[in-house]
Amino acid sequence: MYKEWLMAKELVGLQGLPMTTQGVNAMARRENWISRKRKGIQGKALEYHVSSLPIDIFEHHFANETPAIYQVKRNDNSSIWQEVYNQLSSDERALILAFIIREGALALVDLINKK
Repeated sequence: MYKEWLMAKELVGLQGLPMTTQGVNAMARRENWISRKRKGIQGKALEYHVSSLPIDIFEHHFANETPAIYQVKRNDNSSIWQEVYNQLSSDERALILAFIIREGALALVDLINKK
C-alpha cells in the first residue's frame, strides 16, 4: 500500500520537482494536479493525489510506503460522505443522487401508506 495524498513539502526537491513548497504548488496549479484541502488545517493547505505525479517519481519514492491512518470521529458521517462524494465523477454523482432521491421518496410513500 502507498500514501494516496501528499503535501507539497513531501514533494520538494524530488526528481524533477521544484525545490520549494511554493514551486511545487505553482507546478500543481499549472498542471492541474488533483488536490484536496487538508483537514484540520486553516488556510489553503492542499494535498495532491499521487496520480497527478509523473509516474517515475511516484514509483521511485512512494510505491512501497504504507498509507497514513486517519481517525474519524463517530459523529463525522457528513465529512465521510463528502469525501466519498468528492472522489466520484460527475456521472457517478448524478447516478447516486438520483438513486437516493428515488429510494428516499419510495420509502416515504411506504411510510405514509402504513399509517
